[in-house]
Amino acid sequence: MNDQHSYAVIMAGGIGSRFWPKSRANKPKQYLSLVEDGSLIQNTAARLKGLFPDDKIYIVSTRAQQPLLQEQLPWLPPDQIIFEPMGRNTAPAIGLSAIHLLHKDPDAVMVVLPADHRITKTNVFLKKLQIALDVVQKEKEALVTIGIKPGYAATGYGYIETGEAWQPDVFQVKRFTEKPDRERAESFIRHGGYYWNSGIFVWRAATILKHIEQFMPEWYDGLMEIRNAIDGDDIMQVAETVYQRLQGQSIDYGVMEHASTVFMVRGEFGWSDLGSWDEVYNNSEKDENNNVIKGQPLLKNVKNSYIETSNRTVSIIGLEDIIVVDEPDALLICKRDHSQDVRWVVSELDQKHSEKNRS
Repeated sequence: MNDQHSYAVIMAGGIGSRFWPKSRANKPKQYLSLVEDGSLIQNTAARLKGLFPDDKIYIVSTRAQQPLLQEQLPWLPPDQIIFEPMGRNTAPAIGLSAIHLLHKDPDAVMVVLPADHRITKTNVFLKKLQIALDVVQKEKEALVTIGIKPGYAATGYGYIETGEAWQPDVFQVKRFTEKPDRERAESFIRHGGYYWNSGIFVWRAATILKHIEQFMPEWYDGLMEIRNAIDGDDIMQVAETVYQRLQGQSIDYGVMEHASTVFMVRGEFGWSDLGSWDEVYNNSEKDENNNVIKGQPLLKNVKNSYIETSNRTVSIIGLEDIIVVDEPDALLICKRDHSQDVRWVVSELDQKHSEKNRS
């Protein structure tokens, strides 16, 4: 068990645009059951209960997701949900969480992780988190990230280049590289010493705020405005003013690429960020034709495909390597290797909706 000053913060404010038509504004990806029983956020919280008591698990999300959080995590008290006025990427979400935790506990240590990852080896995962917490206990200024040994030359993940080993499974970090092209990703794999950036971080709340002050001063000033209003009735109004004034930024770009006291814990615990329908296909059980079938479609000569149907009859003949997701009001059909492009649909629909409202 970790010490009494350690808290888990689950980031759950995303909209999951690559999982249209299943993921919508009123039920984003993290609230869906994509591979296993239970939604992604339910499974994330359940995993953390192996290391954190219920009163040390926090969620940072938007107010619009409050009903879903209450429905899916009924055990979570309202004062353990930190609301952002709007999504502004990971750095503001982490900074906002840090000021709330510091208000509660000046010695707070944060384990920050996304709500929508799949992890199959929970015990190994919890051991790695404990190693990261131990690093922060020894090195008070440390920023620790979990790196995943690459399975292939992915272009959809950031990469961490490691330096010297600090202790078994813990390395100093040389640099972060955001989503490289294919050629560069392949060179990273050949070279060795590179890991996928999991987006899981461990640090003292005070330390990450100090780094935000150094590298993102405008956001730091904004967070201090919110902190000064933390006990007042107008905190959401103050937060909204700050969030509307400032540009969103990821913690990787905003802080991690510039910081010097960064360590990485090597993690191999059956991790996937389930970033696309193709990732869901890869993580799911297949039938004799290498298909993943949900629902009761009529299929003839269909292979290597992900097919999810609703109540109407759907028939597919003579196709391979496709994704079909049929919802009562929308239908997605695409090649598996184009599944990253599904977010284009959402942007197109948003644009049409905006144009309709203007006319």
